[in-house]
Amino acid sequence: MIYFVYILRFSDNSLYIGQTNNLEQRLKDHLNKKEKSSKFSKERRNFKLVYQENYASRLKSMRREKQLKGWTRAKKEALISGNKELLKKL
Repeated sequence: MIYFVYILRFSDNSLYIGQTNNLEQRLKDHLNKKEKSSKFSKERRNFKLVYQENYASRLKSMRREKQLKGWTRAKKEALISGNKELLKKL
């Protein structure tokens, strides 16, 4: 099974980081503000998927999610934009 770590950018420019084994369904949950949707996304409007990574195990995806959540905003933005040089500096 494939697991995903993903980053959403909301209309207020806030970022949300999550992980799932069904990215398509998870995005629908966020969009429809379902019970399974996060409190964070329920309180915000439109979003765009701006980044994703694939992992072979849930444990690896959970570790990566935790790592990304601990990063600064600047480092997250460098990852999203694909700026590897800036990412290394940060």
